[in-house]
Amino acid sequence: MSIDVKKIGEKVERESAVLARVRSEIGKVIIGQEYMIERLLVGLLCNNHVLIEGVPGLAKTLAVTTLSKTLGASFRRIQFTPDLLPADLVGTLIYNPRSGEFTTRRGPLFANIILADEINRAPAKVQSALLEAMQERQVTIGEESHKLDDPFLVLATQNPIEHEGTYPLPEAQVDRFMLKLKVTYPNKAEEKKILGRMATSSPNLAVETVIRPEDIFRLRELTDEIYMDEKVEDYIIDIVQATRVPAEYGLDVAGLIQYGASPRATIFLAMASKAHALLQGRGYVTPQDVKSIGMDVLRHRVIVTYEAEAEEKTSEDVVAAIFDNVAVP
Repeated sequence: MSIDVKKIGEKVERESAVLARVRSEIGKVIIGQEYMIERLLVGLLCNNHVLIEGVPGLAKTLAVTTLSKTLGASFRRIQFTPDLLPADLVGTLIYNPRSGEFTTRRGPLFANIILADEINRAPAKVQSALLEAMQERQVTIGEESHKLDDPFLVLATQNPIEHEGTYPLPEAQVDRFMLKLKVTYPNKAEEKKILGRMATSSPNLAVETVIRPEDIFRLRELTDEIYMDEKVEDYIIDIVQATRVPAEYGLDVAGLIQYGASPRATIFLAMASKAHALLQGRGYVTPQDVKSIGMDVLRHRVIVTYEAEAEEKTSEDVVAAIFDNVAVP
């Protein structure tokens, strides 16, 4: 096994330069926000969707737009609004009175990268239309199903739920997002750099295309090859199990958890840990990779009780307690 790990490490070393170029290009536009950029790359490497939450003005939309430019992939931005219809996403059938036939007009979901901007401003019908695309990688128009392009990645942004004019996302849809990020304000030094770069009527937002879709497929195959020891696998399972039966792990948080994480969380936590290891330049996963990415995988999958809300305890508090108490291999 050590020989295999060595070979994987050599592959990782070769491909790290490509990922470093992607980060470098994004850094020409986005100052700071390394956490958000790294997590977007994790989603890309794992072929899964990412939800980004933060107040307006934190470069959420700009980061996704810039990433798409570096990939050389087709890109569509969909601005979610309360009057949006499902047909505005997936497309519709157009009747031709001359021929008496219907023709399919495809919607903006037929692209490699979809920026669902302010996703929590659209009503439930629109969210359900997006759900099939996210899970099945296809959409249904009329009586026909149409496969979406590959790669297909939904990178959604949302303002915090308590802001006026937003809708809570359905739990089934939120669960389809591999990661949920919480983006915070830049520090003082970063904000000064932002001021110098962006406080102009025409800021330079040009970046070069670094990789193509075929490179993405190759990087995903390498991500799948990243070695994970059985002890790390058991650690991931223990973390997820602790969200369901916390008492078995010596945790007194059972009254705070209404629903624990599903097996999808176990799968996503393992995949995201591998991608995080690759981005750190390693061909193997450590428990620290699991800890580093774990909050983003679990914060939207652990549903807290009313008692927890009354005590001002969030799912993040519960997940943090689990990581602090579950034994690390």
